[in-house]
Amino acid sequence: MWNGNAFVAGAFFLAACIVSIGGCEIGAASRQAATTARDAQQVQLPHGRYQIDPERHRVWFLTQEGVFVYDVSRPERVAVSLPGWVTVDTFYGCLPDLALGPNGEAVITSNSLPTLWRIDPDTLAVSVHPLLLDTDTDKDVGFSGLAYSPQHGAFLAASYSLGSLWRIDPLYRTAQKISLSAPIPGACGLAAQSRSSLQQALSRRADLCVRTPHGGWTVVFAPDGLSAYVSAAPCTDRPWPLDAGWLKGK
Repeated sequence: MWNGNAFVAGAFFLAACIVSIGGCEIGAASRQAATTARDAQQVQLPHGRYQIDPERHRVWFLTQEGVFVYDVSRPERVAVSLPGWVTVDTFYGCLPDLALGPNGEAVITSNSLPTLWRIDPDTLAVSVHPLLLDTDTDKDVGFSGLAYSPQHGAFLAASYSLGSLWRIDPLYRTAQKISLSAPIPGACGLAAQSRSSLQQALSRRADLCVRTPHGGWTVVFAPDGLSAYVSAAPCTDRPWPLDAGWLKGK
């Protein structure tokens, strides 16, 4: 059930982080929001995903009811309708995912179909993008993990049920399956290295972090970007825009 007052309290704490001098690291914001919530009649964020867009002073939320955006300058939430958005109950897997692109566009997945919904950062207009898969066309492929990868110049998406990883072409027309050394079971979230991290030539951190209900995985790509080595080891250097309480309940 949607709790509007709770959402407002949590969202505006996160929005305040955006305009503060140093900003708030997402994990710290989540912890502080939870503390603020307990002090304010146990206010809590809704179960779902969130992303912070510092440049546009926005906080994006994705719940099972849909996608909402808050702007620091506005006292109300804006619901953005996703035409034909299809999801399956989280009893069967993880929530769909929400990620921000390099130009502030919000992209939302379905956890049951290989389709993306793109929200324009300026007009909030929605476009729907069914993806043509290069394989596994006989399977039910949905994406429960999504992240923009500067290394690839494209979005990467993960399937909860198949343990597969996909590269989405920049025009949102096709999805190319990345060859993995092993499947990644139960992917519920992705976090790619930032552009600044990629510029650190001596960095040995994973190219991609994957979160699952049973632990984390790291992914290191081959030079061609079309294959990768995965290992069952968690990343600790990147925050997760996913409601931790929901994940623990999986």
